[in-house]
Amino acid sequence: MAENARIVVKIGGNALGPDDTTFHDLVAVQKQGVWPVVVHGGGPLISQWLDQVGVESTFVRGLRVTSDEALDVVTAVLCGLVNTRIVASIGEAGGRGVGLTGADGAVIAAEVKDPELGRVGEVASIQTDLITGLLHHDFIPVFSPVSIDASDKGRLLNVNADSVAGALAGALEADRVIFMTDVPGVLGADGDVLPTLSEARVQELIDDGIITGGMIPKVTACLNALAHAQTAQIIDGRVPNALRDALEHDTGTRIVKETKQAATAGATA
Repeated sequence: MAENARIVVKIGGNALGPDDTTFHDLVAVQKQGVWPVVVHGGGPLISQWLDQVGVESTFVRGLRVTSDEALDVVTAVLCGLVNTRIVASIGEAGGRGVGLTGADGAVIAAEVKDPELGRVGEVASIQTDLITGLLHHDFIPVFSPVSIDASDKGRLLNVNADSVAGALAGALEADRVIFMTDVPGVLGADGDVLPTLSEARVQELIDDGIITGGMIPKVTACLNALAHAQTAQIIDGRVPNALRDALEHDTGTRIVKETKQAATAGATA
């Protein structure tokens, strides 16, 4: 990739395998001149802690329903445990990670769009000056998706991490947004990975019930990011060197802006 190219990398809660190289990959690509920004989830750990305190985990359309009580647990797990562990792992790999939430510097403001989901917001605005300042000083920003309420800045909201990654990629005009998951990519009806999809083909696969559950927020975030980002990619983060392979060899599923070539590739799915 070009020097000073910006990439946003979303790390899912189940995406890191026992032989994981993600953090070494992040540091390696940064040393090659790429500017990475990390967004993480933590769904499995959140569910574990909610169970421990007796709060039921419920989901609607693949999104976690967050009560006031649940939000305290979500904030503690994402902004404390998960974020700090990732920052420490980047440091162990030789990089300088900086742990952030959407509330830090009021970077990410969100709005409640669906009261059925409780204290869950959708990204309303992003301030990029803090992020770009960190990138210019060779830090790797690491974002928890917990953000501020645009209408009440003292109130926190849980925002889907996939959506945050897509929105950050758009705001930063990133060259690529990469979603590291626990699957090889978007799967077709036959179970095979679809290497390239157009925007229109993604919507068709959702309408046909082939893309379902937790994959819907990921592909939706990809589509939103494509308003500014060049490419969105969904890869299997459990594979060693997954991130570098994605940048060098276009592994997983690439979702690209509408072109004749992309539409033809998608039509074969």
